[in-house]
Amino acid sequence: MVHFNWTQLIPGVDHHAIPVVTAVAVGGFLIILSLLGRLALGNGESAVVPAGKFSVKGFFEVFVEFIIGLTDLVMGESGRKYAPLFASLFFYIWINNLVGLIPGMTPATDNLNTTIGIGLFTFIVYNIHGIKEHGIGYVKQFWGPVMFIGPMMLVLELISHLMRPFSLGLRLYGNMLGDHTVLSVFLDLVPWWVPVPAVFYGLGMFVCTMQAFVFTLLTMIYISMAISHDH
Repeated sequence: MVHFNWTQLIPGVDHHAIPVVTAVAVGGFLIILSLLGRLALGNGESAVVPAGKFSVKGFFEVFVEFIIGLTDLVMGESGRKYAPLFASLFFYIWINNLVGLIPGMTPATDNLNTTIGIGLFTFIVYNIHGIKEHGIGYVKQFWGPVMFIGPMMLVLELISHLMRPFSLGLRLYGNMLGDHTVLSVFLDLVPWWVPVPAVFYGLGMFVCTMQAFVFTLLTMIYISMAISHDH
């Protein structure tokens, strides 16, 4: 059964195009948000002075500190150069997830095309950085430490790496589809004036945030492993 979606009011948009429209809309929203954040941060001394109250600048400061702190924990301070990538990835997935909590909206992240596409993006990015860091020596990570079991390790590592974008995409897709399905079914059963749905919205926000967090954390780990010199 196909449910109503607000994006279908746009001429020429059917239910097949909803994830594409949502993904593009979220991308445009994030571009605007980043511009607002840049304006809010200002220049010179005003850019480094912490915000004294809740504001757009304060929100971005807390978010950036969170991403940098997580990056330091996973990759060390040398990984801070990847913080803009992680912040962008987290925000894109998070906002897409939260769209599903709006009545009459469908998140792009409960569509396999979107989630596996993001997984493939992560796959390409961490391999590019691995090659950039090690050059042709990056292949040694697939061979293992012992020469005579190298061919077997190569096959296992290739299978493991090729499965990563699909495991990332399927995990995100399954969790978001399940979360928003449960929420929509429950809201259909309970009158709007009953306060209980607020609990499910709170749970939905938690799931949306955790899925963005887990995806970003795994991306950090994959990049960290790709550029590591400990192999």
